[in-house]
Amino acid sequence: MTAYELPKVWKWEDENSDLGGNRPTAGSRFEQTLPVGEAPFQLYSLGTPNGIKATIMFEELKELGVDVDYDVYLINIGDGDQFGSDFVDINPNSKIPALVDYSQKPRLEIFESGSILLYLAEKFNKLIPTDIHGRTETMNWLFWQIGAGPYVGGGFGHFFAYAPEPMKYPIDRFTMETKRQLDLLNKTLGKRPYIAGDEYTIADIVNWSWYGRLALGDLYKGSAEFLDIQSYPKVLEWARRIAERPAVKKGLEVEYKPIKD
Repeated sequence: MTAYELPKVWKWEDENSDLGGNRPTAGSRFEQTLPVGEAPFQLYSLGTPNGIKATIMFEELKELGVDVDYDVYLINIGDGDQFGSDFVDINPNSKIPALVDYSQKPRLEIFESGSILLYLAEKFNKLIPTDIHGRTETMNWLFWQIGAGPYVGGGFGHFFAYAPEPMKYPIDRFTMETKRQLDLLNKTLGKRPYIAGDEYTIADIVNWSWYGRLALGDLYKGSAEFLDIQSYPKVLEWARRIAERPAVKKGLEVEYKPIKD
C-alpha cells in the first residue's frame, strides 16, 4: 500500500465526476420535475436504512388507525436523482428521505429522517410519549441515532463492505465504535423492552432501521459474524421482535413509484 502524503491544501481529483457521484459542492446539478400524486403526503425516498424509517412510520400510523395517505417515489441515488432541482428544493442537502406535506398551505418541506419522524409523531400525536420524562427519553434516543448512525454507515459499513480494499486502521476504528454502540443498546434493552422505555416509539423505528437490521445481518454481508452479534442477545431479541411487526413488514415492502416515464 502506498503511503499517503498529506497535501497542504486538499484538492478534489474528480474521482466521482458522474452525475450521481459525490462532489465537494452542494446544490442542484440539473433541471428536474418530480411527480406529485394525490395524497396529502409526498415522500421521495429509497429503501436504505434511513429511507425505510419514513415508510415504516407511515405504516405504523396506519396500524394505529390514523387516516394518513402518502405517495412514495423512488429517488435512485446511484443515478443522481437526489441532485435534481425539484429534489434539492425540498432537501438542499440532497439526501433521502424527503417529505412534502401538502395539507399545509403553503406546502411544508421536511428533510432528514429524524425530523420526518418527529414531525409525523407530533402532527398525529402518536408514537411519542406526552409526559415530559417519556418524551425527553424518546428524543434522547432519536438524536442519539442520528448522531451515532454515521459511524455505522459511513464508517464501519463503508470500510467493511465498500472500500476498494481492506484497511486495518479504519476497520478497527469503526468496528470498535460500532461494537461500543451495540453494547450500549444491549445494556439499555436489558433494562426495558424498548429503546426509550416500556412503549414502542419513534426511538425504536429510527434505531431498528440501522441497528436492528445490522443485528439481523441485513445491512452488510458477513457483518453479523464479524461483529459477533450473538454477544448482544438483547439487541438481537429486540431486532427480531420489531421485525415481526405488521407495519414494519409493510414499510419494507412498500412499492416505490418511478419519477421518470
